[in-house]
Amino acid sequence: MTAPQDAAAKDLTIYYDGGCPLCRAEIDHYRHCAGSDRLDFVDVGRDARAPDLGAGLPREAALARFHVRDADGQLVSGAAAFARLWRTLPGWRWLGRVLDLRVFGLRPLMPVAEAAYRLSLPLRPRLARLIARRRT
Repeated sequence: MTAPQDAAAKDLTIYYDGGCPLCRAEIDHYRHCAGSDRLDFVDVGRDARAPDLGAGLPREAALARFHVRDADGQLVSGAAAFARLWRTLPGWRWLGRVLDLRVFGLRPLMPVAEAAYRLSLPLRPRLARLIARRRT
């Protein structure tokens, strides 16, 4: 697996749904964080032109879950993707490290974070509508 060519100079490619107000608000926050110059943001939303998602990431999968790809082409999603993003941003690095903390070779917090992420997915449409209403 390789990263899309235009992301080669960046540490991490962030795939997000630009048609989702919740996703846009979160990505806008990350765009203004220190270290965001090391990130390539790719809008995978249905209204965006067909993005180059690289190997192993169909558009439907990119719309269903949060995904990031590192400069080596490794693709991760869900809570692990957030941990990887946060480790890249200086102000969030501590949280990424906490999630990736290894105890006896295991990452005990990652399954909890992934469960919380999966539980939040059904709430995403409602939260997106709330954010869209607040912005109008």
